[in-house]
Amino acid sequence: MKKKASEIVATPATDDSLKVVDETALLMDLRDLIQSARQRLATAANATHTVLCWQVGQRLLRDNLQAGRAAYGKQILATVSQELTAEFGPGFNYTALTRMARFAEWMTDDQILVSLSQALSWSHFIELLPIKEPLARDFYAEMCRIERWDVRTLRQKIGGMLFQRTALSKKPEAVISAEIAKLRDGQMSPDLVFRDPYLLDLLGLKGAYSERDLESAILREIEGVLLELGSGFTFVARQKRMSVGKDDFHLDLLFFHRHLRRLIAVELKLESFQPAHVGQMEFYLRWLDKNERAAGEEAPIGLILCAAADAEQVELLQLDAKSIRVSEYLTELPPLPLLRARLHQAIEHAREQEARRLPVSGEPP
Repeated sequence: MKKKASEIVATPATDDSLKVVDETALLMDLRDLIQSARQRLATAANATHTVLCWQVGQRLLRDNLQAGRAAYGKQILATVSQELTAEFGPGFNYTALTRMARFAEWMTDDQILVSLSQALSWSHFIELLPIKEPLARDFYAEMCRIERWDVRTLRQKIGGMLFQRTALSKKPEAVISAEIAKLRDGQMSPDLVFRDPYLLDLLGLKGAYSERDLESAILREIEGVLLELGSGFTFVARQKRMSVGKDDFHLDLLFFHRHLRRLIAVELKLESFQPAHVGQMEFYLRWLDKNERAAGEEAPIGLILCAAADAEQVELLQLDAKSIRVSEYLTELPPLPLLRARLHQAIEHAREQEARRLPVSGEPP
């Protein structure tokens, strides 16, 4: 017997699959909200703690108690630290308070403090404090902020002497300071990006190997290589084909750097650097500039990675004007003291050459 229309009662849909999909979407949204809020809370907590450490350090400096420079300072600091530790925990012991004072000595600009504290935790600053050279310390702090290094990565960068391997470290102090100021404003120059030498010991290459072996190893360990190159690098192509007339040419590796907004052409050489390598790279850069450069990008840069390079040869070729860099790579790391001595010599040599190029006082530049 048929029911009348008035007797038909609407019932809710009972599509179980639709219900599951809705619940899944709801759960994902709620997780995102919770995780986002927790991240904001963590960032705010880290920033607040860092500012507190800076304020404590400033207060200690006001009474000349930093680092226990005088006998009375040590005694007072020891007493104060015991009281604070008993009340607030080991984060305010004697060692912690002296670190805070050193931090306040370093960080004299509160605007820079606010900017860094949004990305760096107090644990980051503890790693930075032992660096004796102020400009190197500023470099690591700003690169850490931009590339979002965790504490372990920052420690590796410092241990791998990243600053000393940049072209920037070989410039006069005024130039270094100006470049770091630009970095704070979001501008990054090639001198901050490229290194010499590159430490590629993670590739595991032993004995004799070919350029193709080196290329394959770089791609196999691309994550670690990109960490060494810098987080701004993005891999684009291997053996990039360039057709010119009836001939094809192949570039070993092609990257894009998002901070520089440039394509980076990389050629790998097992032998020492030869001036003839420059002509090949110039050819590749002209082709990339004509065929691959997108609107809004800067002109491509070339990097010739070789087993060794003569600094005087490289300097004589004036490669900066040609947007070409030459760097050595090491597949086996030398002892750290030897690497440190070598880099120190390279920096001194570069600065001597820079001083010779500067105009004598009273002469037109």
